[in-house]
Amino acid sequence: MSFTFTTLKQAIQDFTENSETSFVNNLPVFIRTAEERILKFVDLDFFRKNVTASATADNKFLSVPSDYLSSFSLSYDDSSGNKQFLLLKDVNFLQTYIPSASSGLPKYYANFDVNNFLLSPAPNANYVFELHYYYRPASITTDDSGTSWLGTNAPNTLLYGSLVEAYIYMKGEGDVVKMYEDRFQESIMRLKNYGEGVENIDAYRNGLLRVQRT
Repeated sequence: MSFTFTTLKQAIQDFTENSETSFVNNLPVFIRTAEERILKFVDLDFFRKNVTASATADNKFLSVPSDYLSSFSLSYDDSSGNKQFLLLKDVNFLQTYIPSASSGLPKYYANFDVNNFLLSPAPNANYVFELHYYYRPASITTDDSGTSWLGTNAPNTLLYGSLVEAYIYMKGEGDVVKMYEDRFQESIMRLKNYGEGVENIDAYRNGLLRVQRT
């Protein structure tokens, strides 16, 4: 089973037996709220991305991607072809480390604002940086025929999360909301087992993942 935006909307209406206009108009909100909960609950490779960007000499700022949430690593190849990884620090540390306008091989970086990283020292040449980061994927609600990794690979988690939000909107019975929340939590735990266990190990070197049977 997998969902597109259209089939997921229909499933929510079928489960709730509700096709009232304002409820249907809010279906994308329920789904996006469920996606947000999953994003914050589970560490999946799906939520990771690599991009490259050029930094110019003597410019201490590097643009942040529009879908950026947090960093895993920031690196560049120096003039000798060696990979250099920067250490993430607070802005105040960077400004104290090199308070002047001097440049050199960047050693540290900080989240200066929502649009820029601050590099210290400022690059002494033009370098191509590689950012490995945690990002917000496009929602399945982008268009009616839209698909997403969650809709294809974690349909139960997405459905039950959406149903929780739908019943809260409907001010539904507490036991029904709890039932769907329990289903969502069960599905989340299985998704965490995949994303933070199975997805990140090599059975040849580490052996098969062993967890208590549930």
